Amino acid sequence: MTALLRPTSYTVDPWDPGYGMALEMDERESSARLDLDLELPAARWRAVTPGTAAALPPAVLFLDGVRRIDARVWVHTEEPQPVPAVAASLAAGLVCCDGAATIVDVRVDRGLYTAAAAGDIVTPHATYRLRPARPGLDALSLAVQNRLAELEVELAATWRAGATGDDLLVVDGPLRGRTHLPRTVGYVKTHHKTYLPAPQAAVVAGLAPGQRSPVFGMGTSWERRSWYLRLPGGSRAPWSATVRLECSPDLPAGEVTALADLTCRILPPLASAPHKDPRAPQNLVPIGGLERQLRHRLGDAALLYRSLRSPAS
Repeated sequence: MTALLRPTSYTVDPWDPGYGMALEMDERESSARLDLDLELPAARWRAVTPGTAAALPPAVLFLDGVRRIDARVWVHTEEPQPVPAVAASLAAGLVCCDGAATIVDVRVDRGLYTAAAAGDIVTPHATYRLRPARPGLDALSLAVQNRLAELEVELAATWRAGATGDDLLVVDGPLRGRTHLPRTVGYVKTHHKTYLPAPQAAVVAGLAPGQRSPVFGMGTSWERRSWYLRLPGGSRAPWSATVRLECSPDLPAGEVTALADLTCRILPPLASAPHKDPRAPQNLVPIGGLERQLRHRLGDAALLYRSLRSPAS
């Protein structure tokens, strides 16, 4: 007689499969340097519920950028072999939330990234400015990403130069290369590494919506202060609705904890809903709307590709 199998118990990850999973941790132990005693001793870690006494900033800014490779190119020079390059379109944008969410600035940047001695590529529909890069395909990709980070910093600095008040700037993604920006946090939606030891990771897994972990110090190739925050709208998936935030390591301890508490009050109400965003709830509503606008501003990919091919044919 064949034994009946119990139905498999499972949870579908809430993110659209096209975006991967919110939790994509490498099983290997992280080499990050940790200071777990920064806010609370590691042995006394617990969920932190922020107070509400501190005033909220008059405006919260959300900064994000998108990139697209329009074509992979071979640049012909006097050398025997052509040199690889990429023609890429970038867009960075800024949303200001001060009672209403408004996209206040968008910049589009197109570049030719290569180690070759080349010039700009000019087509009927776009100009790709030469962006010198180191040799190698990985170096080209890194050059594109670095230029996008520069574009985002330029955008935020320009807007803040003409604004007044103590705003808070939320950068979508890690804060690397942008820790010098004042009143700024990095917002990390996807977890690729298990940074914390098991006892502290268990505290993160047990967070309730609106709660955060204690602040801890973290160093890899760069230093930052970090904490985890639980958003509303989670599921049974591991670390569901959990994001990681980070800020400059140069801030005094009191300012860091105040900043961490501030994010607990500001960000949870902006969590997205599954029927509106495939990466809910981590992809915050202002960021999701900005991303859609930025992808539109990149232009028609097929048109730009044909335009790039025409002079090369």
